[in-house]
Amino acid sequence: MPEYPIKRALISVSDKTGLEDFGRALADKGVEILSTGGSAKALRNAGVPVVEVSDFTGFPEIMGGRVKTLQATIHGGLLAVRGNAEHEAAMDEHGIKPIDLLAVNLYPFEATAAGGADFDTCIENVDIGGPALIRASAKNHAFVTVVVDPADYATVIKEMNANAGATSDDFRRRLAAKAYGRTGAYDAAISAWFAGQLGETFPSRAVFGGELKQTLRYGEN
Repeated sequence: MPEYPIKRALISVSDKTGLEDFGRALADKGVEILSTGGSAKALRNAGVPVVEVSDFTGFPEIMGGRVKTLQATIHGGLLAVRGNAEHEAAMDEHGIKPIDLLAVNLYPFEATAAGGADFDTCIENVDIGGPALIRASAKNHAFVTVVVDPADYATVIKEMNANAGATSDDFRRRLAAKAYGRTGAYDAAISAWFAGQLGETFPSRAVFGGELKQTLRYGEN
């Protein structure tokens, strides 16, 4: 499968660790950056050119930001199969442009709930658009690089340097697996919180998520 250079990226992050350097590195490679809210502001303050998602889609953020990236222009750009005549015809008809890289990390639901926030505050920290973007990009990882962890920013740039602005298929597949792991753990945390709110020790369906803290050495298992 041919590798497609990254020409357009969508960045919308809650954790802004490393954001400015990542944005600069992408901009230096001629990548058009789409962004929203605080991410767009942070990038602009760092001198990184940004296109607001609302300008890109022609549709404003509404409902206090609950609906901003849930648009066909965005999801079509992430899900379109390059080289598929039907998909490309739909893109031409509806003015959809491909998005080659997604960098998203989610509203801090886990930290909010762990901090003892009230019910309504926890609900407002349930991310909707973020998981949808991540899942779409991970599904279409044959063409889209999906990044959910700021620790991977430098590796993405390294990959682009080694592949004439593109990323390798194996690299995208590994990031896709990591992305689904993140959305799975996120949903597990929300499900467990709801069960706790309802006083259900053993709900009819329990979901568990974990994070690798240490790799065991030989003989420690």
